[in-house]
Amino acid sequence: MKKIARKLGLVALIAVYLTIFAMPAAHAYIDPSTTTYLIQAIAGIAVAAGSVGLIYWRRMKKKLNDKMGIDLDKNKERDADFAVNDEEKGE
Repeated sequence: MKKIARKLGLVALIAVYLTIFAMPAAHAYIDPSTTTYLIQAIAGIAVAAGSVGLIYWRRMKKKLNDKMGIDLDKNKERDADFAVNDEEKGE
């Protein structure tokens, strides 16, 4: 079984070598708008990955604080609750 895996690995390595290094050089033109589009796509992926990472970081932090019994809101100042009564305005 190991001999077959080695032979398949060698065949795959030769195939990769032939496709990458044995091909002639392409003399192609990359349009500036294509480059701009590529930069925008990479920036969009980076922003999305950062947002997802931040969401999971906050979730993990909240779960750890709950498990450890840490209350981050205990020293925050809060406004008193109030209710608006429309009847007092004469409406």
